[in-house]
Order: sequence, then C-alpha cells, then structure tokens
Amino acid sequence: MQYCELYIVLMKKSSEIRNTFVDYFKKQGHTAVSSSSLIPENDPTLLFTNAGMNQFKNAFLGLDKRDYSRAVSVQKCVRAGGKHNDLDNVGFTARHHTFFEMLGNFSFGDYFKKDAIHFAWELLTKEYQIPKEKLYVTVFETDDEAADIWHKQESIPKDRIFRLGEKDNFWRMGDVGPCGPCTEIFFDHGAQYGKETDLY
Repeated sequence: MQYCELYIVLMKKSSEIRNTFVDYFKKQGHTAVSSSSLIPENDPTLLFTNAGMNQFKNAFLGLDKRDYSRAVSVQKCVRAGGKHNDLDNVGFTARHHTFFEMLGNFSFGDYFKKDAIHFAWELLTKEYQIPKEKLYVTVFETDDEAADIWHKQESIPKDRIFRLGEKDNFWRMGDVGPCGPCTEIFFDHGAQYGKETDLY
C-alpha cells in the first residue's frame, strides 16, 4: 500500500493547482473521492481530520474493502494540536498551516514506490511545468530502494538526493497505525534562502 501527498507552493490560483492534481490522477486510473468531514466519523482517535489519509485508515488497515484500488482526494484538514501534527512549524514556514487542503493520491494494494515516485515527478515537471533543475528530493536514511528509484528511474543525480532521519522522512499520524518511511520533493528558491546542505 502506498500514499503520496504533495505540498505545492506555486504562483497559480489554488483552483488550478487543485484541478490539475485531480485530473492528472484520474487519468492514471484513480477514483476521485470527496473530502470527508473535518470532524471524523467513527474514529475516536481524532478530534479533527488532520491528514488526507484519515478517511482511508481502515482501507490501509485491511478493515474496509473499497470498490477501487486507487483514489485521489482534496481533503480539508485542521491541525490544532497533538503529536506529529507539525503545529510547531505553523507560522514559521510557507508550507505549514492550521487549516488547509491536502491533495493526496492513494493506492490500496495496487502500486507502491516506483509508480508513486513516477507520478509525483511527472505531475510536478510536466503538468505543473516546474523546472527539474530546481527540484531536490529527500528519502529516509535507510531507504536504499527509494533512493535507487529516484536515481535510476527518474534520472535524479545522486547529489540531489538527500537522506534524512526519522524526524523528517518517516511519516506517522500517531503512536500506532499506518506509518512508514517517506520521500519528499523540495523546490530550490535560490541561494538567498540557504544552501543545499541546509536540508541535512
């Protein structure tokens, strides 16, 4: 199982970003699923919906069988506290907010790292037309497979692939439940915002 969520900051209308994302993944065989409520149904572990994958938790845990194996959604989220919610970053970065929409594509036993990485790269470089030379990727420090896919499949030079630890490249929503190593894509805003080594 795999899910991939992209955080995109572009000089475009949010409706364009949203529509391009959904349309791209629909073309890749994903079923468009509506945003769930900000107050999760039948989930006593959450006060608010804080991630795009919340409504798919039971599908990832094998407790819920969907009539589709690929999904795309635009999920309304609130992050107002709790562990693993990035709350300490709100107000300090351009990509952390208390209320936002999370664009996500999800696979339930269909595809995994190779396709998820390819979809993310193609979406950014072809659909959004972001120059490849402005993008860097990070992987979990021991995830040789993801690093290999980025380098061999998508031709990312090794010096643009950074290995980070659990704090930055291991995703979890809580102490238990779906979790695992993740990979992220970063846009280089220029030398005035720091050096490449600042990713370490």
